[in-house]
Amino acid sequence: MTEPSPGGAGASLDIDGLSLERIREARGRIRGGVLLTACSESLAFADLTGARVHLKLESMQRTGSFKERGALNRLLVASPDERARGVVTMSAGNHAQALAFHARRLEIAATVVMPVVTPLVKISRTRALGATVIQHGSTLDDAAVECRRLMERDGLTLVHPFDDDDVIAGQGTIGLELAEQVPDLATVVVPIGGGGLISGIAIALKGLRPDVRVIGVEPEAAASARVSRDAGVRTLLPSVETMADGVAVKQVGARTFPLIERFVDDIVTVSEDEIASAIVLLLERERLVVEGAGAVGVAALASGKVPMADGDDVVVVISGGNIDINLVSRIIERGLSSDGRVVRLRVRVRDRPGALARLTQTVAAEGGNVLEVYHRRGFADISVPDVEIVLHVETRGRDHAAQIVSALEGLGHRVESSF
Repeated sequence: MTEPSPGGAGASLDIDGLSLERIREARGRIRGGVLLTACSESLAFADLTGARVHLKLESMQRTGSFKERGALNRLLVASPDERARGVVTMSAGNHAQALAFHARRLEIAATVVMPVVTPLVKISRTRALGATVIQHGSTLDDAAVECRRLMERDGLTLVHPFDDDDVIAGQGTIGLELAEQVPDLATVVVPIGGGGLISGIAIALKGLRPDVRVIGVEPEAAASARVSRDAGVRTLLPSVETMADGVAVKQVGARTFPLIERFVDDIVTVSEDEIASAIVLLLERERLVVEGAGAVGVAALASGKVPMADGDDVVVVISGGNIDINLVSRIIERGLSSDGRVVRLRVRVRDRPGALARLTQTVAAEGGNVLEVYHRRGFADISVPDVEIVLHVETRGRDHAAQIVSALEGLGHRVESSF
């Protein structure tokens, strides 16, 4: 059979048994066990992009992510013997919680191997849902080695986070829902980690609506699918350091990569600053708490990396909301800084009475809000008669910040800014 170009219409919709029909069967199987999540239109993003943007809120699932679909489907097709022996997986969070939740409902013993660097809140949640948690290694790859050892030793059945046809079919049920919820769908934007989510959605949508464009999004720091597509072969990244920990995968799946190559039209990447800005944007405009992996699609839209025409119906899959609460303040601060709404100004002035007061009065007159002030003499790299004043200032954005800098320079001050 001739291989079509990536994403092209007419691509085969039965890849060694993984088909649109199999996804339909998965939908019937998991119906009632997972939520039919909303796909709500966003006026805020319509104003930003000119398109009709819809947010598919998989963050509203009971355990906070789309992972429930694939985990439940795989558990429901397990044989009686597999159920009796128990299941095992490796995960840093979302898949772990999803598997633990549904395994407990079905009275199946579940073991989850998690890297030792996994946030404690995710470990405690997974344990609270009934799973046995084993911490091993510093990466998911290390956890996978221990996972396979347990499989061999204890006869456990692996429920892989993404490289499993029944898991992929379960995630693909989102595509069936999108075709119904947004009848004129033109483009769907999907996060990529291991590739199970986008593979399932792409197979479903290309089978129902071959004209729909499927765009994958990865962090620049964890772009395993993009790098693999460019190389023409699955490529192992040396490291993945990103706030989007839910998609921090060193190598896209062996099963999912050919599916991505066949059915996904394009893959774009976003920076850490763009992800942080997207998290802040969702908090402010949509009142949604979204994790880094769940926000990468919005980051791609907001940064203009997804081409679209005015009036197009575009869906962004918000894949999860399990953000580490200990990181929220830092992410918000980074997002505001990236948008130029919190800026750091280093101002050199003469060390004279009233200099600081005049400085802050000028900032206030320009509409800026001083958050913090540092007055540096002895340790600043400046001449003896001068003093360096560091201001953290809240602004309305980059143009406003530039206006404040211009006003300070107009007083004869030397200003170094970061925005």
